[in-house]
Amino acid sequence: MPVISMGEDEQAGRTADDVAVEGDLAALRRLTKTISAMETRRTAIIEELRGQGRASWEEIGRACGMTRQGATRRWSRRLQAGSFGIAAEAYHRGRPGYPLSSIEWLIPRSARRVLDLGAGTGKFTRLLVDAGLKVFAVEPSEGMRARLSASVPAAVVREGSAEHIPLQDGSVDAVVVAQAWHWVDPDLAVPEVARVLVPGGTLALVWNIRDNDEPWVADLDGILHQHTRQAIDTQPSVGEPFGRPERLEIRWTQVMTRAELLDMVASRSYVIALPDLDRQRLLGEVEELLDSHPDLKGRSEITMPYITRCTRVRRH
Repeated sequence: MPVISMGEDEQAGRTADDVAVEGDLAALRRLTKTISAMETRRTAIIEELRGQGRASWEEIGRACGMTRQGATRRWSRRLQAGSFGIAAEAYHRGRPGYPLSSIEWLIPRSARRVLDLGAGTGKFTRLLVDAGLKVFAVEPSEGMRARLSASVPAAVVREGSAEHIPLQDGSVDAVVVAQAWHWVDPDLAVPEVARVLVPGGTLALVWNIRDNDEPWVADLDGILHQHTRQAIDTQPSVGEPFGRPERLEIRWTQVMTRAELLDMVASRSYVIALPDLDRQRLLGEVEELLDSHPDLKGRSEITMPYITRCTRVRRH
């Protein structure tokens, strides 16, 4: 635990007293807003410290009155999710699209207004717009939103998150979360998604997973997971007020150039977060695999096998 001087303790107490003033509901609202603003500022400081390599997770934990593990659990996932903005162009070039059959299965025929939540650079948003739907696209990253607006101008793009959706109650027939549900806090996101859905509306979750049955793909994943093995639950339970989940798996392939595959690797959140030396070493190992593996060597185009895992649930 960090050592806090009496002066710091007293100063914190005086700050709280100055905000609250009286012990009534108005004071409680002011305190809550101030705490929220302070938490936002604390997170920004942690992002700066980690991004510039100026503090370890152990040092940050001590400064926040918690262990290294506690600090890592609380902020590292958020920092990884927020890292996409700085690699938005690589993300858009390298990440796969989605099979058309996924949208046909996930979105009810009766749907007219759809929210693409955590829309990224618009990979799934484009499919929704092309299907003739009125599409709202919500994305927390400024860099990703800029790329999204440019690539899918027909979508209504807004800043927000699964925990704070900037739409009115009952305003959409379906909510799609493509490659993003594992970043959200379900305790906050589930009731927020239910709020913006019409009664009987659909929540659709979708992930693209590389098919490791292909030997060279297994070798690629072995390289990528040297530093971290991100466990993603691609068949999550959602719970009330949603009904029983329905599942579908779609096997398909995407043709990529060598540069696009390297962009796909470079845009992984855990790769972005690596120190420069480690990131360059990892990308070098991927290039070596492309140059040496018999299924890849000398090829200008690479066929990446994917499994798209879909889940849909309906709001009671």
